Amino acid sequence: MDTNLKMNSLINTNFYHFVNDEVLPHLSLQQGKFWDDFHTLINDFSPLNKELLETRQVMQNQIDKWHMDNNGKIDKAAYRSFLTDIGYIVSEGDGFKISTNNVDEEIANMAGPQLVVPASNARFALNAANARWGSLYDVLYGTNVISQDGELALTKEHNTARGEQVVHSAKNFLNEHFPLVDKSHKGVTNYRVEDNQLIATFADGSRSELSKPNQFVAFAGERQTPESIILKNNGLHVEIVINNKGFNGAKDLASVDDIIIESALTTIVDCEDSVATIDADEKLEVYRNWLGLMLGNLETVIEKNGETFTRKLNQDKSFIGADGNDYNLHGRSLMLIRNVGHLMESDLMKDSAGDFVPEGIIDTVITTAIGLIDLKDNKKGRLRNSRTNSIYIVKPKMHGPDEVTFTCDLFTRVEDMLELPRNTIKIGIMDEERRTTVNLKECIRRAKERVAFINTGFLDRTGDEIHTSMRAGAFLPKDEIKTQPWIHAYENRSVDIGLECGLSGKAQIGKGMWAMPNEMAKMMKDKITHPKSGANTAWVPSPTAAVLHAMHYHEVDVFAVQTQLLERQKSSLDDVLTIPLMSSISGKKLTANDIEQELENNIQGILGYVVRWVEMGIGCSTVPDINNIGLMEDRATLRISSQHIANWLFHEVCTNQQVLEIMERMAKIVDEQNHNNRGYKPMTENMDKSMAFQAAKELIFNGGEQPNGYTEPVLHKYRLLAKGIH
Repeated sequence: MDTNLKMNSLINTNFYHFVNDEVLPHLSLQQGKFWDDFHTLINDFSPLNKELLETRQVMQNQIDKWHMDNNGKIDKAAYRSFLTDIGYIVSEGDGFKISTNNVDEEIANMAGPQLVVPASNARFALNAANARWGSLYDVLYGTNVISQDGELALTKEHNTARGEQVVHSAKNFLNEHFPLVDKSHKGVTNYRVEDNQLIATFADGSRSELSKPNQFVAFAGERQTPESIILKNNGLHVEIVINNKGFNGAKDLASVDDIIIESALTTIVDCEDSVATIDADEKLEVYRNWLGLMLGNLETVIEKNGETFTRKLNQDKSFIGADGNDYNLHGRSLMLIRNVGHLMESDLMKDSAGDFVPEGIIDTVITTAIGLIDLKDNKKGRLRNSRTNSIYIVKPKMHGPDEVTFTCDLFTRVEDMLELPRNTIKIGIMDEERRTTVNLKECIRRAKERVAFINTGFLDRTGDEIHTSMRAGAFLPKDEIKTQPWIHAYENRSVDIGLECGLSGKAQIGKGMWAMPNEMAKMMKDKITHPKSGANTAWVPSPTAAVLHAMHYHEVDVFAVQTQLLERQKSSLDDVLTIPLMSSISGKKLTANDIEQELENNIQGILGYVVRWVEMGIGCSTVPDINNIGLMEDRATLRISSQHIANWLFHEVCTNQQVLEIMERMAKIVDEQNHNNRGYKPMTENMDKSMAFQAAKELIFNGGEQPNGYTEPVLHKYRLLAKGIH
């Protein structure tokens, strides 16, 4: 068959030209063979993808029936036996260790924050990639980590008192993690390098050195008058910038102008929950941004304070090591790419039967082909992502070991298609679906030569918890669900299994997102639990949060914690399987006011997110809640809220009419909260014709019928209608 004729009928024209004109010229691959191999791969894997989705539904139907037959009564032994009989829980094999090779140090040997950024937004993607380094002075000054009351208030002009408090806090950080012998960094008048050591001098002529001299690793400038001092603690670098003419340095005893923290070690460039890509042109924007990141030439023009400038990827950093040799540091986060899951299809391509192709299969081929550009020899001397010739794909929403096997088999075929060495593609397994949680060890076993990342995603995991056990009974209010035994067992068991399977020193063990991007003081208090849990990375919502969260990894030696946790008894699987129902708490009853408030909170969040997704194409944003506290919302939070109300409707905790009345009332509040947003379409002008309002209704009232409770089918349907695409 003539390749061009075949492509015209099976492939979106713009996609075809994008690959041919923008991707393949950077690779030593022949166009015709690429498309023929791609088409063969699709015809082989699409039916398998469909079978996996059918298996999900069959199991869900069986679970629904079991709960209905048992009238909501759950005998733990009988329940576990039932889940084993239907293949939901698989037999656990002998112990093993992963054998993943060629993993970059940011994943294998370092502990620090991880950003997740929508691939559809070039500016955000560049900000995230460049967030490897961030100013401690800036984030302390601009957030509520330092009180914003009284004389420390944020003001239009620089607040001198606040600035002084920032310097005080930053030097406390140095004193805590890079202490001098019997001295304080606050009194230093000069830093210099002598005999390969950092020497601090004081106004009275006295001198001191670091309590741990090996923490000094490099400098820039002259030894007697360095421009930068590089310190290292728990694997993370800190740069003391010295400039007696700088804004801060001119006033500082030691001319310290800033303290720069190594922050976001890794960034997940996201094609999934944080984007709203529903057609070929929007998907191409995602691929094009990923291409620019891998080529190192992605740019975006930014206007700020009346000035225009171009943002690019940061260069690497070069210093003189303490031993006099070169000391080079990576200037950007190591970037992973999160593909979509198995559920949705794409209009980018059709298979031989004329059906649209699973989007996840296309993602794997295209994001890997683009990632291959980063590994080519002609990239020497240019910006590199992986220095170990690996491509990192985070695969979300896999349900159990068979779906992991499918993904690994797909990776193998793509490697063959692109002439890549075996296991070049590393996999990130997101432990965010219940069937993966209860089989995590076997999921890791299926990917033991590829796995470079596991993490707990408590948001999607909660959504799946509700949907899986929809018929079991009425769930507790949302805030109470996360206080129950199942989630603590889930979080601890994931770390324990990761360590048992040998991930320490080879892969990331991660934790989920901090969802309140404006509440940094609370984050600093609460999120230290993640490194203390043995996780060597955790998600943060912004470069600012990355700098602050990095401070936790100076306080906690995660790899030492992991060693200690090897002796801990693994959390009980029965605890993981304990469903957080209201009936599980003796005497638990909700008042009418409790129910009303829970519904208002859930519905306001649903509408606030859905209206932006459907009407404006915004996949992730900070949405004000009912108390006007900004919460980071994406499809995972939407999944929880919509499934929670669907569960309460099914078990008659509330009524359809009650929910609809609250929806109409909350729509007015959401419209008021967004009235200044450019391009916003109010729902209350005509709720019957508002695509966003109708989408929210379908998510709630048909929530029990959505596949695994996922929101994508409904969101895509109404976004297409809002765009006038039928």
